[in-house]
Amino acid sequence: MHILILNGSPRNKGNSEFITNLMQEEFLKKSYQVDVINVGKNNIRGCLACHYCRENHNCVIDDLVNQVAPIFEKTDALIMITPVYYAMPNGNLISFLQRLFYSTSFDKRMKVGASVAIARRAGTTFALDCLNKFFTITEMPIGSSFYWNNAFGLNKGEVQFDEEGISNVKELINNVDFLVKSIAKGKKEKLLDDKVPHLVTNFMR
Repeated sequence: MHILILNGSPRNKGNSEFITNLMQEEFLKKSYQVDVINVGKNNIRGCLACHYCRENHNCVIDDLVNQVAPIFEKTDALIMITPVYYAMPNGNLISFLQRLFYSTSFDKRMKVGASVAIARRAGTTFALDCLNKFFTITEMPIGSSFYWNNAFGLNKGEVQFDEEGISNVKELINNVDFLVKSIAKGKKEKLLDDKVPHLVTNFMR
């Protein structure tokens, strides 16, 4: 089983990195292979809407997006961790995800997705909604916990003192683990029906 974790923060040893390391350690204990990509520390530009990827199946901007794409294809679960900026995820992470999801043509159905947002006080739920949209449009089941997947801290390392937030993340890890293993079992037993044909229309017809 394989987990891909994306850290959307540009800061070293910050709260997002603390949560990233915590999740990596816990999944390693559960015998997962874990890849961690620090997206926030890279200079990621937005999509050019050139549609190069429709024929070539990779992005025309040859950067971290194309490097991560084959890792994403093989992974069983994708986890995104972001600080909150103006109630939204880090801009680099959003640009990265828009290009990664749009430029990759492989089937993402039943890969597990989960997001964690970290803030001083507010904006986490809207940031989570933004990230979860990438999962719901690609048939990826979303991992949840006993509360929204957020944690709180302002200065570096403060998140470790958010006891509810840390326990919330640990429960999320358990639930993602269960989903990944259950989906693998369901696929092995051929319980997943064939995909319904995707009809693309616009609002007029």
